[in-house]
Amino acid sequence: MATNPYAAPTARVADTGTEAAAPALWNPNAAASWSLIFSPAFGAFLHMLNWRALGDQQKAAAAKTWFVVSLAMLLVYLGLAVILPDSKAADGLSRAVGLAYLLTWYFAAGRPQAQLVKEKYGADYPRKGWGKPILIGIGAMVGYIIIAIIVGVAIAVAQGH
Repeated sequence: MATNPYAAPTARVADTGTEAAAPALWNPNAAASWSLIFSPAFGAFLHMLNWRALGDQQKAAAAKTWFVVSLAMLLVYLGLAVILPDSKAADGLSRAVGLAYLLTWYFAAGRPQAQLVKEKYGADYPRKGWGKPILIGIGAMVGYIIIAIIVGVAIAVAQGH
């Protein structure tokens, strides 16, 4: 039987030794680690795509919810800066809330995917590249910083500084 040169690479399932197709995935632990820099939205989005590749639409939908909530949390951080005029208080509160949210996401959603992939495939599964997601993460971070600067300038102008 001829092989399809356009088919996704497959790997052997680690614990059973059977020829089950392992989908190409982003390493779930690496996605969670990159979330330290790019926010849980980054990891949640990649985990959503991983769940889809794994064929679990219910968990993909849950990861999409985490992604949307993570984007909303980024707005909350901006809101804290608006509500709390003292930048040290806003910064401290944003950091505490952000860390708590990151840990909540990781233990509730990020870690379970990493454990499942490890149990099901071990380290023997095709890996997706990091170039595109990291460039998108950098672009999103730059965009967020620009929005934060615009909000900061607008507040300063409104307060007459």
